[in-house]
Amino acid sequence: MRNAPHDLGIDSGGDDFPVSGPAPRLSWKPPSDAARPVSYEVECTVDGEARPPFTTAVGGHRFLAWPWEALDSGRRVAWRVRALGTDGTGDSPWSLSHAFETGLLAADWRAHWISPAESADGGYGRRPACTLSTRFQVPAGVRSARLYATALGVYEAYVNGERAGTAELTPGSTSYDRTLHAQAHDVTSALVTGDNRIEILLSDGWYRGQVGAFRQPAGWGTVPGARAELHLLYADGARQVVRTDGTWTSAASAITRADLMDGQTTDFRVGPGIEQPVLVDRVEAPAITWSPAPPVRVVQSRPAQSVQHIEDGLWIADFGQNASGWITLSDLGPAGTRTVIDYGEHVGADGDLTITHLDATRPGQAPIPFVQRDEVVSAGHGETFEPRHTVHGFRYARIRRDGVPLDPASLVMRVVHSDLRRTGTFSCGHEDLDRLHDIAEWSFRGNAVDVPTDCPTRERLAWTGDYQVFAPTATRLYDVLGFSRKWLSSVRDDQLPDGRIANFSPDGRRIKHHLDDQFAMMTGSAGWGDAIVAVPWELYESYGDREVLAENREAMVRWVEWALNSARTARHHSRVERSAEPLPHERYLWDGSFHWGEWTEPKAKAADGTRVDPVQSDPVAWFMADKGEIGTAFLYRSTATLARVARVLDRAEEADRYAATAERIRDAWRTEFLSPDGRTTGDTQAGYVRALSLGLVPDELREAAAARLVELIRAAGTHLTTGFLATGDLLPVLADTGYPDVAYELLLQRTAPSWLYMLDRGATTIWEDWEGVDDTGTAHDSLNHYSKGAVVRFLHTHVLGLRQAPGSIAWESFEVAPVPHPSVPWARGTHESPQGTIAVEWRTTGELFTITVDVPPATTARVVFPDGTIVEPASCGRFSATRRMGEGS
Repeated sequence: MRNAPHDLGIDSGGDDFPVSGPAPRLSWKPPSDAARPVSYEVECTVDGEARPPFTTAVGGHRFLAWPWEALDSGRRVAWRVRALGTDGTGDSPWSLSHAFETGLLAADWRAHWISPAESADGGYGRRPACTLSTRFQVPAGVRSARLYATALGVYEAYVNGERAGTAELTPGSTSYDRTLHAQAHDVTSALVTGDNRIEILLSDGWYRGQVGAFRQPAGWGTVPGARAELHLLYADGARQVVRTDGTWTSAASAITRADLMDGQTTDFRVGPGIEQPVLVDRVEAPAITWSPAPPVRVVQSRPAQSVQHIEDGLWIADFGQNASGWITLSDLGPAGTRTVIDYGEHVGADGDLTITHLDATRPGQAPIPFVQRDEVVSAGHGETFEPRHTVHGFRYARIRRDGVPLDPASLVMRVVHSDLRRTGTFSCGHEDLDRLHDIAEWSFRGNAVDVPTDCPTRERLAWTGDYQVFAPTATRLYDVLGFSRKWLSSVRDDQLPDGRIANFSPDGRRIKHHLDDQFAMMTGSAGWGDAIVAVPWELYESYGDREVLAENREAMVRWVEWALNSARTARHHSRVERSAEPLPHERYLWDGSFHWGEWTEPKAKAADGTRVDPVQSDPVAWFMADKGEIGTAFLYRSTATLARVARVLDRAEEADRYAATAERIRDAWRTEFLSPDGRTTGDTQAGYVRALSLGLVPDELREAAAARLVELIRAAGTHLTTGFLATGDLLPVLADTGYPDVAYELLLQRTAPSWLYMLDRGATTIWEDWEGVDDTGTAHDSLNHYSKGAVVRFLHTHVLGLRQAPGSIAWESFEVAPVPHPSVPWARGTHESPQGTIAVEWRTTGELFTITVDVPPATTARVVFPDGTIVEPASCGRFSATRRMGEGS
């Protein structure tokens, strides 16, 4: 064994460096020449002092519990690992060292919470950002300085005018009543001997700003606040701490308006405001913790592809890509020049920005106009405008300025989202499929701004349904473990007392405290609340993190028990009309509470060609419709998954109980919704996809159910009619039930509804509506709604053919079973698994099929050729073979 373990890391995020709590978990990848699982020796130093080496169990390279005494605040740790030889093989070399620090732990914070002395002017969405500051003296000889900071609001910290770190929109979006993260920064280089100044620029952010499509105020609190400690260590061992307290002052800033949704106004003519004493300890906040997620950052800068001068004082900039972020503008004109920037996703036929498709509407109410607008007033000193206290979803920007020309080169798009590490790649011999993969990635990234939102524009809410649909795809593209664990903590925080899961989390509307609200009655939907079960299980299967199951188990149980109780006690009115007394199987039908249903199915069209939205046209009928087939199917999935979770967590009795309950639910679904000939009572594409993908159809009826699904697809002109919940499973179900040709026809369909219709209409992200830009060029709904992008998982699992083997965890075993098609002559891709890098490439040349697979160490694999021949590579390394397409073994 000659190679060293690699890719060391801990289960925490951080900006300048990884920052953990007192007992981080350690992970790494095995040496590339480790043929089988081995044990490892781990050693570390804490502030330069060695800890006793530790030997792991065999295969213990994932999420090793901290093997030493718990760490105190502010410790600096370096650790490394080597594999121990077995059967006469030598030990591997030591890995490169990995360094991290512990943050300032909750019990050690001594700083007070401070809040700005605000005027009564301005309501939510119109309030300014304030500057909180203090001065302090620094003697010579500073060896290091760490700034620990957080806020109720969004903050930026500066030391002597130098910005601390690169993280944006800190401290991030959480359910602030239960969870609050801090950030740690190395600010040593910013300090000077003598007089120094710390400033914290504080705005409303997620804490007190506007929430959702209807722009309601967040309900976390009415007063923002900040808390910070600067810890200095001197060469002689002396220490100094500067903390937020009553000696700090508050002043107005040049940011005269700041809201994450509406936008930011900066007037550079505004000098430092009159300093006033801060308010001390006027807020309540939970204990401070350290996020497991990577930070939000500026991840890319894009110049405008074109800037069109529409008329005097009006320009339209096209950045070529729909994304989340903001614009920087370095050409502000002479003093007093006001520049207004409106952001949007679409331009109309007149070449001007159009945003009315993003207006929020409710049946019977006037629309709430959508606005994303930044404004800046120049002081004439060559300033650059960068609005870091807001974030927008956009491809286009309308710039308005009277009497002063605009330099197009001064416009730059900053792409801003969570800095996720890529773990999957895909490309193939079909340019449109590569482009589809690309826009799905962009759509997810644009909705990964600290939490998984539905869209970066109109709502910008972390809907549970969206992420449970997309999570299995997200794990194929990026390392989303820490990102997802952070979000799941908010899902748990927002869980209602009766066990229901909020529709979105963090829930700034705080539905759990407003149970009489109409929206509370629309909380607890199948396919949405089930995220608390589905997402942790996906993370466990993909990364092997047992702890993610343990930390969510209680919430899973409460959710499933609430749904089971709802099934027992509430009935849909149609079944009450059928029988006053419930039939025996009905106690397992989840049909008597609210469900969103399949959602966003392709809209029907009236005789005059106008689109018919059932929610808008007849909301009562939509609300009252029987969605028991969907509810019961998801109740089966969640209950069966909970049984598997209990088995993993060594809760055998609980596992048996939920497994038995799941079987009863499946039997009830079959009794109510499946006929003896394999047809479902709803007889929809989505219903068959769900029934087949979740294993609800008995084996002897699967062929008939799949055939009926294909009949419905052909009856729709070889178009899909699935919506939110079933679309991601449609193509895999077709391919796995003997209809790969139909799957490819749908994938390559160019007329609406289809994915390639989006491409042909110029989409750079996935649309919410299948006809997000219709044939007339009119936009509808959000043009960056990532859930339908779940189709690209099919590109990985079936076109490329790479999937984890049934029962495998963390890719310890995988199979490669490509499903070729004449339109795709080759495919290649990689997956950075917890075991190491898996690479697959295949190509057809005439009748020959050639495949190459890289198998990571301590991993088993099997290759299934298109003719059904199976080969199992004997060891890790590269496997390559060529066969005739029709050749058998």
